[in-house]
Amino acid sequence: MAYDLITMGRIGVDLYPLQTGVPLPQVTSFGKFLGGSATNVAVAASRLGRRTAVITRTGDDPFGTYLHEALQGFGVDDRWVTPVPGLPTPVTFCEIFPPDDFPLYFYRQPKAPDLEIDAHELDLDAIREASIFWVTGTGLSEEPSRTATLAALAHRAKAGTTVFDLDWRPMFWSDPATARPFYEEALRHTTVAVGNLDEVEVATGVREPHAAARALLDAGVELAVVKQGPKGVLAVNSRGESAEVPPLPVNVLNGLGAGDAFGGSLCHGLLNGWNLEKIMRHANAAGAIVASRLECSSAMPTPDEIDSAIAAGAVK
Repeated sequence: MAYDLITMGRIGVDLYPLQTGVPLPQVTSFGKFLGGSATNVAVAASRLGRRTAVITRTGDDPFGTYLHEALQGFGVDDRWVTPVPGLPTPVTFCEIFPPDDFPLYFYRQPKAPDLEIDAHELDLDAIREASIFWVTGTGLSEEPSRTATLAALAHRAKAGTTVFDLDWRPMFWSDPATARPFYEEALRHTTVAVGNLDEVEVATGVREPHAAARALLDAGVELAVVKQGPKGVLAVNSRGESAEVPPLPVNVLNGLGAGDAFGGSLCHGLLNGWNLEKIMRHANAAGAIVASRLECSSAMPTPDEIDSAIAAGAVK
């Protein structure tokens, strides 16, 4: 049976402070969580009842073992999560200064195993058969992951829904100025592009939301989703339909992971065939719920939690 969603990209261990408003030098206790944007999107969609899998790689170490156990616990198929001898599983620390300051510290040296995904090892038939295939900008930052990502997209050839999470992390690129041609190539093979204002500017050179959405459509996608922060989210499709939805009010505890919850809900809404406004409202609510919680993966909301937040008009 084909998967509802296969994602491809980052995985790692999030080590998040259990104290808020405290800088890392003074933090005394941390929680350990499954992390990585593509992986969290698969978790979010699984929490909504979808059959999901992730393509990624870990270190051959205890943290890698933990990630397999966590994926299995969340109901995400880990058959394409393989170890890379000699490279450690990445860890990520953050600082938590609500409502809007959450510095991230990535430990992905000498190289992250998830950038060692090889095109020759991909199950291209499964990728093509999945209802939704999700890739990220980070996957384009280094070889062999770049070639693997583009090969998977080319083989899929826009079958079903193919989502490109623009996922701009300049620290992962040896020369960030070289990114745009690879983004443009990925956009040629995708049907949905998702990104915030910084990310759409990297992909298209345009920052104004409506102009950026048009540029993404002109680049070949059928649906452009532009996250505007406090102004909410804009979605425009190739049929001329659009929706601009404000964020759901929430007392933010940790904004990290909200975008991944948004992504999982976006996939869920697309699979359900909802209209643009309903998809965006559902995705906004999912993201707001995670923003109200400390962790990311284990904070992904259930359908009932999202419905309750939408009905209340806020995250309680």
